[in-house]
Amino acid sequence: MPPRKPQRAAAPTAGGGRSGFIRLISGQWKGRKLPVRDVEGLRPTTDRVKETVFNWLAGDVRGSRCLDLFAGSGSLGFEALSRYADCVIMIERDPGAARQLQQNLQQLGSSQADARQWLSGPAQPFDLVFLDPPFRQDLLPQICQQLEQGGWLADQALIYLEREREGAAPELPANWQLIKDKQAGQVCYQLYLREERA
Repeated sequence: MPPRKPQRAAAPTAGGGRSGFIRLISGQWKGRKLPVRDVEGLRPTTDRVKETVFNWLAGDVRGSRCLDLFAGSGSLGFEALSRYADCVIMIERDPGAARQLQQNLQQLGSSQADARQWLSGPAQPFDLVFLDPPFRQDLLPQICQQLEQGGWLADQALIYLEREREGAAPELPANWQLIKDKQAGQVCYQLYLREERA
């Protein structure tokens, strides 16, 4: 089956070493390893956590529109793409990490789009959103409200949150229902279902 059509936000190139690899667990690229840039604060989702998350999402990835908003290594977005998501948008502001995402997309034979080009098109709500922001920056409350209020989420969208365990739970939109909740080491990860507003 030919690769699906992911898109990503382009960023200027930058230097930086490589610190390792991410491994794709299942799907069309099962077992493939992709290099990861050595970027301060970058925490690729571990295989153990990723396997649990995608077990949660087993029936929801294929054919979905996905947003990986703090893409970093692309571990979650590439896994969704490997499992036949129709579209995966990866957003990453660090130039070195964004450049690596672009190189990995090319290695997999997938396409990409410039952020300006993507934003100029009509907004289309996402079915699945991955939110794994840098720790200890309190980004989740504002980002979650923007997603909810900006029309970025489809009815019954699934939202995955990964955050530091020691922090207080973020204030989330009232119509997001917690359906899965686990911890691994210092990481707390949860899956929410967006319910249609009354």
